[in-house]
Amino acid sequence: MIPSDKLNPSAEAVKWRVPDLHPEGRKYVAIALLIAFLAWVFVPILTWPLLGLALWVALFFRDPVRVTPSGEGLIISPADGLVSMIERVPVPRELAGPNGLGDAPLIRVSVFMSVFDVHINRTPIAGTVKQVVYISGKFVNAELDKASEDNERQHIVVEGRDGRRIGFTQIAGLLARRIVPFVKPGDMIAAGQRIGLIRFGSRLDVFLPDDCACQVVLGQRSVAGETILGRIGGAVASGIAQ
Repeated sequence: MIPSDKLNPSAEAVKWRVPDLHPEGRKYVAIALLIAFLAWVFVPILTWPLLGLALWVALFFRDPVRVTPSGEGLIISPADGLVSMIERVPVPRELAGPNGLGDAPLIRVSVFMSVFDVHINRTPIAGTVKQVVYISGKFVNAELDKASEDNERQHIVVEGRDGRRIGFTQIAGLLARRIVPFVKPGDMIAAGQRIGLIRFGSRLDVFLPDDCACQVVLGQRSVAGETILGRIGGAVASGIAQ
């Protein structure tokens, strides 16, 4: 067997590290710690539960490093979470039309993010941001199908170098109260690049083009920036994760 240092002389040992805290979460962690400190001063019995809450807030805004697969025709998951729905549905009117995804129904892959998942969202493909459409709405359970039409949401369309467009929607959930965008129309982005986050608990829908075969199954866990949701011209995955 060839030693690893011979395969790659410049390689170094890779070690686990604590994920970074996204800047968007710093003020919330600071507020949680301040509340815990006040509890320690005035109501000591609440100190440890509130420190636990501060730790959870820090974990919610964690921003781990991700390694995005490279290759032609790959659609990468934009969210961590559970693949909760895979079905052919009409394209949302905000994404439809000649400047969007067209008018024919497409396969929608829904990824549900619990309050324990990483909530940094990433782009499924490299390209140019063509649309960013924000819509205010309700805050019903994001696992419900009607959340895609009733809840606060943000639609994004990215056009790849080959002209193919991928649309995806950030949907606020029962506890989520704000969708935070990191990109705007005209931005050039790389596959797996951070494009926004949702606070706290939510869902993300991805609309696959007709020539793209779904590569995940219901019940599968996806990882933002790493899991392949679809592949142009590939074989369709089927079944339910056990």
